[in-house]
Amino acid sequence: MGTELGRQALNRALLERQLLLRRADMTPLQAIEHLAGMQSQAPNAPYVGLWTRLAEFRPAELARLMTDRAVVRTHLMRNTVHLVTADDCLAAGGLFRDLHARRFAGSPFAAALAGVDLPALVAAGQALLADQPRTRPELGRLLGERWPAQNPASLAYAVTHLTPTVQVPPRGIWGSAGPAAFTTVEAWLGGPPAPSPCPDGLVLRYLAAYGPATVRDVQAWCGLTRLAEVAERLRPRLRAFRGPDGGELLDLPDASRPEPDTPAPPRFLPEYDNVLLSHADRSRIIPGRRRVPLPPGLGGTGGTVLIDGLWQATWRLAGGRGGAALRIEPFARLSAGQAAEVTAEGARLLAFAAPGAGDIQIAGPT
Repeated sequence: MGTELGRQALNRALLERQLLLRRADMTPLQAIEHLAGMQSQAPNAPYVGLWTRLAEFRPAELARLMTDRAVVRTHLMRNTVHLVTADDCLAAGGLFRDLHARRFAGSPFAAALAGVDLPALVAAGQALLADQPRTRPELGRLLGERWPAQNPASLAYAVTHLTPTVQVPPRGIWGSAGPAAFTTVEAWLGGPPAPSPCPDGLVLRYLAAYGPATVRDVQAWCGLTRLAEVAERLRPRLRAFRGPDGGELLDLPDASRPEPDTPAPPRFLPEYDNVLLSHADRSRIIPGRRRVPLPPGLGGTGGTVLIDGLWQATWRLAGGRGGAALRIEPFARLSAGQAAEVTAEGARLLAFAAPGAGDIQIAGPT
C-alpha cells in the first residue's frame, strides 16, 4: 500500500477539490459539473453553496441555468434531489433506476399499492407528467380517477420514483417560491437518460471531487453497491494510499493533495451540503461523529460553518432576509483571530443572502 495520509491531509485535499480552500474562478455550470452535482433537497441551498465556492457568483446566474434547462433538480444519488448538469442527468441518470426502485419497494407507499399493476400505473403517470408539470397532489388526484380504490399519495409517489423526473422552476429559483412540480426527464431535456451507463466514470468523478477515498465512501455518496469490482477494474488508472486507520484509500494519480498545514479560511455552508454527507467515514471534516442536521424548508437561511477546515459551528439568519441578523453558534471557544475571521466571512454572507442586514452575533462559547 502507498504513502500514509493523515486526517489533516485528507481534510485539505477534500477542501481543495470542493473549492473551499480558495474561491474558484469558475462559472456556476463548471462548478456544478466539477462537484458531480450538489445536494438540492432544500432548493435554495445550492445558491449559498456556490457563493461560498466561487469568486464571482450571482443568484441570477444559477436561476438562468435552471430556466434554460442547462441544469436540473432531479432524484439521483442516494435517491435524494440533486442539482446536476443536464448532460450529467442524461448520461448518468440510468445508473440509479434500480436504487430508486429498491427504495420505493421498501417504502410504505409500495406496501399500500400491493396488487396494483405498477407498469400500467407508471405508464399512465408518465403520460400525465409529459403533458405538463404536475405536483404530487395533482398527479395523485388524476391517477385516482383510474385507480379510485388506491391512496392518491401512494400513486403519485410510485410514478415520481419509478420514472426519471425533474422538478421544474419556479421551485429552486432564488427569491421565488413554488410547489415541487414534476415532469419527465425526456419531456424537459428532449431525451431519456442513457439506458445502461457504465459506473466507471461516476467513480472517477467522485474521486476528483471527494478523494482520496475508500470504496465504502463512494457507495455512501451515491447509494450504489458492489462498486469494489469497479474500483478493481479502474485500479491501473488509480493511486493507492494508506489512511489514518491503515485501510486503503484510492485516488486519481494527478489530483491535488495540498500540504496538511495549508491555511483553511472559514466557510459558511448551506443545509445538506455534500461535503458533509459524502463519506462513510466523515472524520476528515466532522469531529466527534456529530450528526449533520437535515432541517425542512427551502434552505438558504442556515447551515454549518467550517473553521480551520472542520465543522465547528452552525449559522442561521434570524428575522428573515429583509431585516435579518446572522447568528453563529460555535461548538467550542473561538480564539480572537478565529472570531474575527468568522465575523468577516459572515459579513460577506449577509451581503449576499440578506443585503442591508448587518447584525452578526456569535453565541455560545467564544
